Order: sequence, then structure tokens, then C-alpha cells
Amino acid sequence: MVKRLLHPVPGEPQRNTGSKVTAANIAFSVGLSLVVLGLIATFTIEPDSLALLVRMQWWMPLAAFLSVALRVFLGAWRLRFIDQDGLSWTGALRAQVAWDFFSNVTPSAVGGGPLAAAYIAQDSNIKLGDATAMMLFAMLMDQIWFAAAIVIVLVTSPFMALIPPSLGTAGDVTFSVYFVLFLIWVCLFAYATLVRPKVLTSLVDFVFRVPWLRRFHPEARGIMSRQRKRAVILRTQQPLFYLKSFALTILIWLCRYALVVIVLIGLHSAVDPLLATFRSVVMMLGALVMPTPGGAGGVEGLFALMLGPLIPAALLAPALLVWRLLGYYVFIALGAFLTVHQFQRTLQARAGTSG
Repeated sequence: MVKRLLHPVPGEPQRNTGSKVTAANIAFSVGLSLVVLGLIATFTIEPDSLALLVRMQWWMPLAAFLSVALRVFLGAWRLRFIDQDGLSWTGALRAQVAWDFFSNVTPSAVGGGPLAAAYIAQDSNIKLGDATAMMLFAMLMDQIWFAAAIVIVLVTSPFMALIPPSLGTAGDVTFSVYFVLFLIWVCLFAYATLVRPKVLTSLVDFVFRVPWLRRFHPEARGIMSRQRKRAVILRTQQPLFYLKSFALTILIWLCRYALVVIVLIGLHSAVDPLLATFRSVVMMLGALVMPTPGGAGGVEGLFALMLGPLIPAALLAPALLVWRLLGYYVFIALGAFLTVHQFQRTLQARAGTSG
């Protein structure tokens, strides 16, 4: 019997405390992405680009769409599994779309987990503590996958050109050092979350010694205190609970990589699918530390560096546009719709209460 992961912690706020995303955040994220995409198009579009696009495989748009839909479905399934089916399917699907949306309008290094938790609490009418615990565990599964992916990349790199030769030795060294440091961080995060949550508290105490952060120290320390109590619950889960959650996590990320490969092969059938898959893994690992919302600007640059050499230059901008359209812009639109929908529901609820 799986023990309840979503367990209220005394003294924890049970509703959204006001976290939000402004229109300026969204506009900046989308605008930066379009600017970089436009620059790439300016330097790569050629007169024969249209002729090459006409040769696009007919199945590519459908397969690409299905890979995105499958990823959202698997993400919703994972959230329902973590919540032990407490979320409805529609609520879980909205929650996953909201998570993708918030991840795309907050810095990649931060992620959209906290805002997604607040959204889930309001949308599904559950305690904020429950939603936070759900997101914490899902994020932990992602972190564990990142660690596994880094090990796979480091082991595979001597046998496959995962870093384009054009980047030279400096590129190999830079990515290798980054992967090792990130692997260390992921291991520390997992260790601190599951085994020694006091480590996170000590880290918070150290960081919030900075003068302009001191006023936030009591709130941050309170959050860490609650997370320490949740770590006890995490440690009591059965191994099968972790295995099933991690299996769903692997499938989710395979769908992310599949979208890249489908787009590339659909536009240029000569692409090596295995090499494209591994390079998409490297690209997405590199995007995790982008300081811009959703990695906007930087992700487009990484796509050009890592995957551009696999296709004709004339197809780089179209491939990038299709990939970002399905994996990024569509979630901006869906997330904006969900946010407006939730706002309208809140207004209707308040009107009904006042009436």
C-alpha cells in the first residue's frame, strides 16, 4: 500500500499566496525567441528553402503533434499517479499544460514548478501544500532523469560526435565540465531532498545572508522546514512507487526528444535518428541553465549549434520554427487561455458568494 505523499503540514498556507505571471513576462519570452529565430533565418534562409520544404514528409506534422499530445498525456498520468488518482484526468491535463506554460515564462534555471503548484491548488480546489508536494516529487523525478541522461551522454560521447566538431576542443571541455557540475548538483539535490533535508536548510541560511535577501530569510526558512517534514513522507514510499514514477518520467522525456527527431527527419530524411536523439538530449540539458524565460533565445541558439549541422542550412530556420511552435508557442497560447479561464472562474465564484 502506497503511503500518502500529499500530506498537509501544520502551519503551511493552503492556498495561493499570490504568485503570478504578468503579460510582460510572456511578451518578453516570446519576443526574445522570435528575435533570435529571425536572426537565424536571416543568415540561413536561401532561395531554395521553399523547394526543400515542399519535400517535407507528409507524416511529419501529424507525428510531431502526436508526440506533443502523448507527452502531455504522460505528464498528466504521472501527476495523477503521484496524487494517487486524487486529481481528475481533466484536472491533471490542465495541470501539466499549466506547468509547461509557467516553465516557458520563467527562467529555465528556476522552472515553473512553484507557480504550477499554485495553479493546481486553485484549479482543482486542493490544498497548496498537497500541490506543492506533488510538484516537488515530479521535479525530483526529472532531476534523477537528468542525472541518468548526463551519465549516458558522458559514456556515449567517446563513440559518437555528440558535440559538433565545429565547436572544437573548447566546446567538448565546456560541455563536459558543465555536465559533471550539473551531475554533482542533481545528486546533492536528491540527497538533500530524500536523505538529509538539513542540507537545504543550511544552504538557504548561507544564501540569505546577502543583505538584500535577509528580509526573505524567515519565509524561506519556513518553506525549508516544511520540506524537511515532507522528506520523511518521501522516504517511506515503496520502491515500486519510485520505479513507476521514474518510468513515466523517462517516457515523458523520450517524447520531448522524439519531437526534435521527427521534425528533423520529416524535413530531411538523411538525418541519423540516433545521433539526432543524443544531440537533442545534450541540447535540452544545456538549456536547463538558461537565465531567460523558457530559455528563450538561448534554446534557439543551442538548436542551431547542436542540430543545425545535421540538416541543410536552408532548413534550419523552418525546422526550428516547427519545433518551437509545437513545443513552446502552443503552450504559451494554451497557458494564457487556462489563466484567463481560471480568472473568470474566480470572479464567478466571488460573485456567487457575494450574491
